[in-house]
Amino acid sequence: MPTYIVRFRYTAKALENIAETPKRLDAFKEFFRSQGIEVKGFYLTMGQYDGEFILEASDDELLARTILAWTARGTITTETARAFTEDEFRRIGEALS
Repeated sequence: MPTYIVRFRYTAKALENIAETPKRLDAFKEFFRSQGIEVKGFYLTMGQYDGEFILEASDDELLARTILAWTARGTITTETARAFTEDEFRRIGEALS
């Protein structure tokens, strides 16, 4: 199943109620699971982004739909990258030779 790294930033709306973020994290995880997306990891980060999720979804469209539905709530903005495992990387490299 494809893996995705979703980096996010809190919006001003989220920061107004920052104490609610643990509850929002639980809701995020439950919502994504209900859509068939596995939440493999969550990290609070320092720097350009406030955090990251590692997700697995069956396809890009499912992930895009689910992220758009979640971000419509107005608490985060996201940047998503498709991540390739080491095995996938090796297959890609072997196909070049």
